[in-house]
Amino acid sequence: MADPRPYDIVTFDCYGTLIDWERGIGDAFTRAAGVAGVRLARAAVLEAYAAIEPAVQAGAYRSYREVLTESARQVAERLGWALAPEHAGFLAASLPDWPPFPDTNPALERLARAGYRLGILSNVDDDLLAGTRRHLTVAFDPVVTAQQVRAYKPAPPHFLTARQRLGTAATAGRWLHAAQSYFHDVQPARALGIPTAWVNRKGERPTDGGRADREVRTLAELADWLAPIG
Repeated sequence: MADPRPYDIVTFDCYGTLIDWERGIGDAFTRAAGVAGVRLARAAVLEAYAAIEPAVQAGAYRSYREVLTESARQVAERLGWALAPEHAGFLAASLPDWPPFPDTNPALERLARAGYRLGILSNVDDDLLAGTRRHLTVAFDPVVTAQQVRAYKPAPPHFLTARQRLGTAATAGRWLHAAQSYFHDVQPARALGIPTAWVNRKGERPTDGGRADREVRTLAELADWLAPIG
């Protein structure tokens, strides 16, 4: 009998795709600023963070813990919060508590039951991802982190390392990469000939005029496509 699955392997970006990173970041800033007697607008925090973190990552490689700390310091400075340097580690400390989206584990479990091999390609340190994986209910292989490849997406090392670890299954076109960030994931994966699914939760437009192989609004919709029921 022919395999009805369009792919054998699905890798995911983690933060923003599986994990609600905006909620995690917003909650962490709100708590830390509140302790300091400062009120910050969540929308302003997220807008500043989205602009600052990629610039911090684009410099010489540093651990993601350091990226989070420096990004938090710069966000606070931009928003007028006099954050003491010794307190700027609050964001990294909060990361293992950032929650999954409500549809994450049901979708992952459905894909695992359907026989897909699942992986993670993440711009993070190994120990931080280990904390996050406590919230996820399936196994992942491969797991490729920024710490392992000493680079941050959209640079290609995550994808090239995953391709090497996956071997012939990847080169046969049986590997799909799913992610929320068009810039960090869809665009570089597509440039390397890797099929992509854009989990476009916010209804954004492609930044380069291109398109993913598949576009969905949620992980539940992705599971409906890859592992339809009955």
